[in-house]
Amino acid sequence: MKTEFCIGLCFICFLSACKNKNLDKTTLPVKESIVNTYEEQYRPQYHFSPTEKWMNDPNGLVYNDGVYHLFYQFYPEDIVWGPMHWGHAVSRDMVSWEHRPIALFPDEKGYIFSGSAVVDKGNTSGYGTEDTAPLVAIFTYHNMEGEKAGNLDYQTQGIAYSLDNGDSWVKYAKNPVISNPGIKDFRDPKVFWHQESKSWVLVLVAGDHALIYNSTNLKDWELRSSFGKEVGAHGGVWECPDLFPLEVGKTGEKKWVLLISINPGAPNGGSGTQYFVGDFDGATFTSEQKEVKWIDWGTDNYAGVTYNNTPSDERIFIGWMSNWDYARDTPTKRWRSAMTLPRNLFLEKVDDSFTLFNYPLETLNSLRNPILSKDVSIGAKEEKVISLANFNQSEILFETAGRNFEMIFYNDLGDEQKFLFNQAKAELLLDRKSSGQTAFKDAFADKIHRMPLGDIPSGEIEIRILMDWSSVEIFVNRGQKVMTSQIFPREPYSRLRIKNTGDELLQLQSFTINTMQSIWH
Repeated sequence: MKTEFCIGLCFICFLSACKNKNLDKTTLPVKESIVNTYEEQYRPQYHFSPTEKWMNDPNGLVYNDGVYHLFYQFYPEDIVWGPMHWGHAVSRDMVSWEHRPIALFPDEKGYIFSGSAVVDKGNTSGYGTEDTAPLVAIFTYHNMEGEKAGNLDYQTQGIAYSLDNGDSWVKYAKNPVISNPGIKDFRDPKVFWHQESKSWVLVLVAGDHALIYNSTNLKDWELRSSFGKEVGAHGGVWECPDLFPLEVGKTGEKKWVLLISINPGAPNGGSGTQYFVGDFDGATFTSEQKEVKWIDWGTDNYAGVTYNNTPSDERIFIGWMSNWDYARDTPTKRWRSAMTLPRNLFLEKVDDSFTLFNYPLETLNSLRNPILSKDVSIGAKEEKVISLANFNQSEILFETAGRNFEMIFYNDLGDEQKFLFNQAKAELLLDRKSSGQTAFKDAFADKIHRMPLGDIPSGEIEIRILMDWSSVEIFVNRGQKVMTSQIFPREPYSRLRIKNTGDELLQLQSFTINTMQSIWH
């Protein structure tokens, strides 16, 4: 039986196949690709990337006067890492972005490394006016000459302020506000206002642990405590801390979450971000957590932090979508690196363990162009193939109780991006060994990436895959487990093979395909 829906000029085909091939065929429409200014090969269409040159860590994430600010590590002269600036972009919906001029430039004190920004509503810093609360940025100065000389104190903490909502900045004349006590890696301050203690809290990393400071004016800081020397993953240097409260489900219980990025030492190699759940009294963070927990099991979500001063209860997270194992070598020409999709973080109790979920913001749904939605059944050891002009700008969404199946995106050149669900081993495998261009660095495709699924509940769970021109993000059970990965297919994937590897019928409920509009159109 063949059913056709004819709208426009381009179509996708839903092909049902097993050993006898082509048991049924459904033809559905798809819109033509949008041609826009972001048209280079691999340019993300609905993830943030700079217009050109090098980008890494997100910095200074803050909301103010209707605007979400995204600052980021930026080198405006090359597509490899160099003297760091703070690039700048803004959004009103966390979907579309507007590029702004560079916010912070290196000076005689050093490069401008990672940090954060706050809205000083009480004008504790004295930088505000009667009508305007200042934005205050807190960042790490990195003195390259000091590092080359073999000194240990080449990283210090400085501040700058803005009275025009981030368009221009003035650095504090008496920087640094925190001097280095002789620690090689002493950086990445995250600052927030702690209402209970009526003080500012600053968390930074010092090699293999975190340090916590207090201040009443953002200029004078007192060291209060440390955390982490004996807990967590320590396969590399700690970086980019973040500390914030979250409610546990709908229970009313509040816990504090500490994010710590680490490089190397992530579960699938290179860079990754761990988290701790515990308590915070304004000066000291404590946690009874014994096991190492990861916010993302993929290799391309690093240095992520959350927004200050958001207008809702959402805790919004953005990460750098790359890995230091190969970040300088990826096959892009004009620009290098993108950000993950903005995600909402929330805490749940899973098997008596605090678990941090992360899931795309609802506003992302505004980009959807519906293509297909139907229940799909696949017999034991059988497969179905779906054809779409460009899976590399799409969303796949469904619910299933199945745990034994494969999803393989591929094209006519033989590039294949594989997801393999294995119930016996309770894991999801991400295999990009043959995903497209991989030879630019051995570490990019030298192994299969694994994510344990042993704590995923039985029964129906949601699987959501968001694929862009050079990335794929898979969310299992609404973000209980997540994998983020860069991919560089030589041409867009045009088919998806779903294979039932189990001995029972595989049912995919409400199997949905949406193409995603470009945010740069």
